[in-house]
Amino acid sequence: MKKFMNNPKNFVPEMLDGVARANPDSLKYVPEYNLIMRADAPNNDRVTIIQGSGSGHEPAHVMTVGPGMLTGACPGDVFAAPPMDYVYESAKLLNSDKGILFLVNNYTGDRMAWEMAKEALEAEDMKIEIAYVNDDVAVQDSTYTVGRRGVAGNFFVMKAAGALAEKGASLEEVKAMAEKVNGVIRTMGIALSGTTPPAKGEPIFTLADDEMEVGVGIHGEPGRRRDKMQSADEIVDELLGAVVTDLPYESGDEVALMINGLGGTPISEQYLMYGIAHRKLEEKGIKVWRSYVGEYCTSLEMAGVSLTLCRVDDELKELLLEPAEIAIRTF
Repeated sequence: MKKFMNNPKNFVPEMLDGVARANPDSLKYVPEYNLIMRADAPNNDRVTIIQGSGSGHEPAHVMTVGPGMLTGACPGDVFAAPPMDYVYESAKLLNSDKGILFLVNNYTGDRMAWEMAKEALEAEDMKIEIAYVNDDVAVQDSTYTVGRRGVAGNFFVMKAAGALAEKGASLEEVKAMAEKVNGVIRTMGIALSGTTPPAKGEPIFTLADDEMEVGVGIHGEPGRRRDKMQSADEIVDELLGAVVTDLPYESGDEVALMINGLGGTPISEQYLMYGIAHRKLEEKGIKVWRSYVGEYCTSLEMAGVSLTLCRVDDELKELLLEPAEIAIRTF
């Protein structure tokens, strides 16, 4: 294994320190709790939104902190939920008179940490709500989840809820928007290689040169099946077949289409997959309103992509088009 790192135990803190140093005017790093927060937070005029799963999925979530997105993120170690006390202390630092929304990806460890923190904070009369993200159609359950997993579709939840919070909406309104978006997003991924956590030193799983993992999880969880490598057209057919039929999305719908790189897939291949998916959706009578191509929720260096659809209406379009200022900058 070759990675740019020092002591594997310091991989996450050193990464977070780099994120903060690269954004000194907009972000603040609190190393005691792995917390990356907006420099202007807390603000009693807007709902605080906090998220944090395991590290290793960057840019989710520490690089999506900023105006119009998250107020703060406190991840755990690579592929590990944050400790409950990280969540508890981060929420106390970011408490707002308008309340706090926890966005929680649907994994057993994450639910435990965030739900325990919510209970402890409510005992101190803080206003806390939770919205869960579970957009992965690949499996209903896995080793790491209670029900469906929260994966790349989480971006649309953060974006819409963050935009609404920026407008001064109430905690109840922001939570309702997060739940609305979660109800119209569906995702499935496919892997061409495994991934190696820094502290583990070896891949979580391996694939032969002629194999792919269909429905892979972002922690390397097994998907629906392991299969022989197929053409890009066939892979998109597989992903769309699972995603489109799940909601279902129907002729006449407008959607945002995301092709998300899992960490080791060239952008050229991501756009190739996007073009195929766009064409096939048109053939189904589903209109692509906006494109999202790039790395939104990765699995370290895993080669692979996920495909997400988000069905949009006028309200959601407006929120997704609101400006956001985060660590990943567009020039």
